[in-house]
Amino acid sequence: MTSQAAFFNGLFLAGSKRAERPQKAASPFSVIVRKEVADQVRSWRFIILAGLILLTFFGAMYVSLANIRSAVSDARDPDSIFLYLKLLTVTGGSLPAFHVFIGFLGPLLGIAMGFDAINSEQSGGSLIRVMAQPVYRDFLLTAKFTASLIVIGTLFLSLSLLMIGGGLIITGVPIAPSEFVRIICFTALSVVYVAFWLNLSILLSVKFRQTATSALTAIAIWLFFTVFYQILLNLAVTALLPDPRQLSPDEVLSYNNVIMTFVRFVPSQLYADATTTLLMPSVRSLGPLTMEQMAGAIPSPLSVRESLLVAWPQVSGLIAATVACFALSYYLFMRKEIRT
Repeated sequence: MTSQAAFFNGLFLAGSKRAERPQKAASPFSVIVRKEVADQVRSWRFIILAGLILLTFFGAMYVSLANIRSAVSDARDPDSIFLYLKLLTVTGGSLPAFHVFIGFLGPLLGIAMGFDAINSEQSGGSLIRVMAQPVYRDFLLTAKFTASLIVIGTLFLSLSLLMIGGGLIITGVPIAPSEFVRIICFTALSVVYVAFWLNLSILLSVKFRQTATSALTAIAIWLFFTVFYQILLNLAVTALLPDPRQLSPDEVLSYNNVIMTFVRFVPSQLYADATTTLLMPSVRSLGPLTMEQMAGAIPSPLSVRESLLVAWPQVSGLIAATVACFALSYYLFMRKEIRT
């Protein structure tokens, strides 16, 4: 029996309700999730992108370990006591930090895992066969997102635990509870960031019938926010806003706040701001501060709760964008005509 025939047979058996069957059958949702997880892990595009992320991870860790002694011995740095956070932020000038690589490669991972989630099933004729089984329509879309999220979460959690274990073996210093919580929060934030691009690509796969169209559209959106948005914003600021040299200090502060508001429409900027706050406990603000606000401030690390409060607007923005993309793709898929 082929794997495809076994999959459809499993769907039929899971969805049928037979009174004489003594054991409880697996739900159709779990069957689809297991099948999608197996397909994602075995696909060459995931293997290639996961290999790139692993390569950048080991490169960033090597550079961090090579410069960790000078980083933790700097008495002027209030974050020097956080050894394991330094492993994620120390660069040495040769390679960017690991979270910078995630900010660049994470969208590609999410796009690669979702750009053909629905339209490839419809083009291949398997979508109508799945819907012919006793399966709710929304099970398919939700299971595809859940399976991809499981794979992404497993990947990032494994890398975080590998970094903690490697640092423990090499340095022999036990990790502090606050550092462990910050690293877990950073891992969860990275999963949410990739999940946004995953949901965006799934939305495009529902909207467009051709996989090439959905892939190119998703890459075009990623390139726009990565390259062209900053250029257009600089042109708009130069043309519309006054020269900051002719403004008072309060007006300059308002001027910078307006610019930062538009900069934070970029998902990668939200991710960078939130990770900077989580991995650098001494960061107290993500925007410009006045001299009155800085008066009396002591350069000391914030607690985990206080860092989360500083980063919460960025985190909630990423979560809201992810939920909005999923809700729109859910709405379009439930109204989509799937007959060939």
